[in-house]
Amino acid sequence: MAALPYPTYGISHLYLFPVYQTREAFRQATGLEPPPYDEKKPIKSWFDPRALENPRRKIIYENVIGYASNGAPLVGPDGKPVLEPLVLDREFAATVNIPPKAPGVPDLPHTGEEIPVPLRPLEPNEELFFQFGGSVAVKNKDLFQKLAESAGFSEQDRLLLRKIAAKLGVAD
Repeated sequence: MAALPYPTYGISHLYLFPVYQTREAFRQATGLEPPPYDEKKPIKSWFDPRALENPRRKIIYENVIGYASNGAPLVGPDGKPVLEPLVLDREFAATVNIPPKAPGVPDLPHTGEEIPVPLRPLEPNEELFFQFGGSVAVKNKDLFQKLAESAGFSEQDRLLLRKIAAKLGVAD
């Protein structure tokens, strides 16, 4: 899929597989009964429908957002979100592990970990960045630059302002 014709867009536009927020959403979308929730495994709200066809025991997904143990996306040396590979057992890749959710019912225990969704490769004019609040999004560099120029600030202006802020010791 090519870059979307928007200056920025959500990371979900890069997902290789649909994400199911609830067991019921999984059931409605796939017509399949989700497997029983296993609290000893990480939450996994997506599945690879072709995973079981893979002759290898482990499947490598080249691009997922890297997350720290506190759940925050990792920041690379360039200040952008980190992409890293994900290796899963074939059987786990082929299924979901979604906890049941119901109003008034406390969340079931889990490992605290959630398996990130594999991403398609970025197009040459796309890059990941952190939006306000630290969430990861995608930037269409061409359209974002045009938008920035029409707003009166170029990318060079923004870099200069960041350098000034760093020199003054104020956060950007």
